[in-house]
Amino acid sequence: MASSKEYLDYVLEQLSGADEITYRAMMGEYIIYYRQKVIGGIYDDRFLVKKNKIGQRHDA
Repeated sequence: MASSKEYLDYVLEQLSGADEITYRAMMGEYIIYYRQKVIGGIYDDRFLVKKNKIGQRHDA
C-alpha cells in the first residue's frame, strides 16, 4: 500500500522546527532527508527513522 500525501504532510509538519528537511517520492513511498542526508522514510503511512551512531549511543 502506498503512503498518503496527507501523512507525508503530517510528518513534515512535525519536523518543521528543523531546517533543511526535504523529501523525495519513491515507488509510492517517501524518503526523508535532513541536510541532504537520508534520515528515514515513510512506508505504509509509518515514519521509520534510520539508525545512526548518535541515535544508538546511550550513557549508562
